[in-house]
Amino acid sequence: MLHQFNKLIQELLRGTLSRNTFRPWEIELLLDIERCDLKDSNKKEMLRRYQKSVQRQMEKGARAPMKLSEYLNALKAKRENRLAQAGTK
Repeated sequence: MLHQFNKLIQELLRGTLSRNTFRPWEIELLLDIERCDLKDSNKKEMLRRYQKSVQRQMEKGARAPMKLSEYLNALKAKRENRLAQAGTK
């Protein structure tokens, strides 16, 4: 599954989906990515960071890749946690 995930992200980074058949989990990820509505200026970099995070997660035993929205929510929570800790010091 990690290989298929990496292939899907590479297609997105290139800007060309060279196939017309997708697995259900790939469609779910594509729809989630679309809903996240990333700005074009940082979309590629965000997708690369998301890809690396999913790779690490799956190497640790995750069965399926997390959604981009889950990744973005985790980043937001980390940022808010750091700000809260910095505010209490």
